Amino acid sequence: MTHKIKLEVFEGPLDLLLYLIKKEEINIYDIPIAKITEQYLEYLNLMQLLDLKLAGEFLVMASTLIHIKSKMLLPPDEQEGEEEELFDPRAELVRKLLEYKKFKEAANRLEFLEKEQGKTFRRKAVPLVFEGDEEGAYFEASLFDLISAFSKILKTIPKEKFFELMHDEFTVEKKVHDLLHILVDKPIIYFSKLFEQARNKIEVIATFLAVLELIRLKEIIIRQKAQFGEIEILRHPEHMEAKSS
Repeated sequence: MTHKIKLEVFEGPLDLLLYLIKKEEINIYDIPIAKITEQYLEYLNLMQLLDLKLAGEFLVMASTLIHIKSKMLLPPDEQEGEEEELFDPRAELVRKLLEYKKFKEAANRLEFLEKEQGKTFRRKAVPLVFEGDEEGAYFEASLFDLISAFSKILKTIPKEKFFELMHDEFTVEKKVHDLLHILVDKPIIYFSKLFEQARNKIEVIATFLAVLELIRLKEIIIRQKAQFGEIEILRHPEHMEAKSS
């Protein structure tokens, strides 16, 4: 399947690290580098499996994490001075993360104020309140939330389904059409339910890529009641307004 997708919501390697740190409730000043490296590489493998366009910075960060991990596994050099022994290989990474986090939060705040005026499609995880929504505010899910949920889906599918030979072809285009058709009858689809009837690995991947394609086209919104919670899929408000008018 060669359906490469470049999303406007696609973020960088520092975004992924901050996402993992927050998801795992890790102290940013004391990052368990082995654990974070393992999870980071798992996300990269999933992105490559999905044939997403990966910026070179993701691979550079993977090399950096592996290098830091290897340095922390080495015993201290007795010939080095005290200052050298006290040096933490993670220090530069932590500095970059804190600096990036500060500017990202400032940018998100400015973006939120701008979007409040323009009422256009929001990219970051800021509260989304839909008119007539009795349950209140939601958070817009990120690409990494989707990949995390997709990873859990893959682990629940029996291995025999991955290798089952099927004559049917599952394309991203067909799945895009199917998803839009479902949303005509159901205003909300739960992400975890999309794959229950999947017959093989190709169908699972095609369905997931269809979700990403619809996000890129701003046809749908993905949201959560709480960060890292169940992901809901619904039509973009602009399309709902166009349909009712």
